[in-house]
Amino acid sequence: MDFVLIDWLRILCGAWFIPHLIGKGLHYEKAGGTFEAAGFRPGKLFVGLTMVAEVCAAVGMVFSIYPRVAALFGVLVLLGAGYAVVKINGKNWRWQKMGPEYPIFWALVCLLTALV
Repeated sequence: MDFVLIDWLRILCGAWFIPHLIGKGLHYEKAGGTFEAAGFRPGKLFVGLTMVAEVCAAVGMVFSIYPRVAALFGVLVLLGAGYAVVKINGKNWRWQKMGPEYPIFWALVCLLTALV
């Protein structure tokens, strides 16, 4: 199989969801509180829904199973994360101030892999 750069980028974007899934799974209660602080209630429900979307994004992007749909799942999750970061920490851009630039950048790269 002849992979091109965009394939590797798609695989990396999908694989990056795995640590997030593990973190949410190991800290389910705390994650629920964070979701509630961002206005997503009930928090535990949103954690579960986010985990399902992240599994779809990770599996789909890594194994190229409906990769465009999977990337869109990832984009939705990441834009939601960016919103939550702003809601909780205020309108700070830089990561040193807990800004949303990381999930926004990641969402844009996922979107790029879906469009190419």
